[in-house]
Amino acid sequence: MLFRPTTARWWWLALCALMPFQAWAGEGGAAPAVLGVRVEFILFGLTLLGVAVFHHKTMQVALTGLAAITTYKLIFTGFHAGPGFAGLVGHLGHEWVTLTNLLGLLLGFEILSHHFSASKIPAWLPKILPAGATGAFVLLVLVFVLSSFLDNIAAAMIGGTIAATVFKGRIHIGYLAAIVAASNAGGSGSVVGDTTTTMMWIDGVNPLDVLRAYVAAAAALVIFGIFAARQQHKLHPIAHDGEVHVAIDHARVGIVVTILVCAIVANVIINTQFSSLADVFPWIGVAVWVGILVTAPVRRPHWGGMQAALRGSIFLLSLVTCASMMPVETLPKACWQTAFSLGVVSAVFDNIPLTKLALTQGGYDWGFLAYAVGFGGSILWFGSSAGVAISNLFPQAKNTGAWLRGGWHVAVAYVLGFFVLLYTLGWAPHPRHKEAVAKPAAEKLR
Repeated sequence: MLFRPTTARWWWLALCALMPFQAWAGEGGAAPAVLGVRVEFILFGLTLLGVAVFHHKTMQVALTGLAAITTYKLIFTGFHAGPGFAGLVGHLGHEWVTLTNLLGLLLGFEILSHHFSASKIPAWLPKILPAGATGAFVLLVLVFVLSSFLDNIAAAMIGGTIAATVFKGRIHIGYLAAIVAASNAGGSGSVVGDTTTTMMWIDGVNPLDVLRAYVAAAAALVIFGIFAARQQHKLHPIAHDGEVHVAIDHARVGIVVTILVCAIVANVIINTQFSSLADVFPWIGVAVWVGILVTAPVRRPHWGGMQAALRGSIFLLSLVTCASMMPVETLPKACWQTAFSLGVVSAVFDNIPLTKLALTQGGYDWGFLAYAVGFGGSILWFGSSAGVAISNLFPQAKNTGAWLRGGWHVAVAYVLGFFVLLYTLGWAPHPRHKEAVAKPAAEKLR
């Protein structure tokens, strides 16, 4: 059952409670607003707040929020493509390629992550860790590197599993926060390392523009990595169990490379040679699955994880669809201050819809945005999918106060890393990489 009656009832009560304000604010043709804030943003904010509070009901909350926002826009404002159901169909017709690409990548990277885990490389990695606090720091660097081409959840889980082995289960909560931060930082500069950067890539952002995020991410890694490594070494130093022979499955390593190459080649060819076709078919998502199916006879994919991955994908796609309906023309101007604020906000609210809002608005320096929304969620344990995954593996991480006290260096690293990037490369906003869709309904309400 996707919608529990109690969840849906609260949402519809909230929608009905806003009706008088909507009618009052909408007089004279102005867009409905409450105290100057468009009602769409209020409903969207309630959706994100619900996701942050009800961690075990995220899909239900996201779907209910999507239903509430869609109903509101059908009745009151219309969509960018026009009013009523025709506007909704037009809007979904414009967004379906992005959503389908994202679905293909989310499900495909679940398969890729399992291939990498089954390759035995994660079991081999502890052998290269040096002793002392240096080894704890090197493990964070490995998580950072893994996240540059693996999903950040997979990188964090691999790091957590290795840490549990080499530290005999005694892991400082500040080090757990650092593992999450390393996985989020490592994915922030790579278009195949994080869902947010992959969304930018799908949307047409140049991967080299996203790569700038690594200046901030590397600085942040050094800052939080040193403090976290010292915390962990003081609690429990690295303990090696002696030489253990690990046979790496090179065929699975080859499969991981093949899938990544398929995605990268498809994106490069479409965006450089056939850019007019980029918005008519989900080429990247399909290319990933071509790589998966072509290599399936070599090593059977792990289909058992698809159900959970599909549920997670539906949740994320619901939030992305909600974000696509927002009137971004009323948002604050794209600037480094806004990007910095989005990173702080992403510690509480999911960074996927925040990224979608920024992409729709345009005009950002994408390296700054990638770092902010990618790394900012590390400040709190529930601010990123990697943090939630680690907290399921280590329940003590769900103590928000302890996370902030032990992982204080992550928040400090976010701020310092951001300003290192600002000082070294400077804010270089990019012109809109896509033409805006027609917005007759929005123009009518202005």
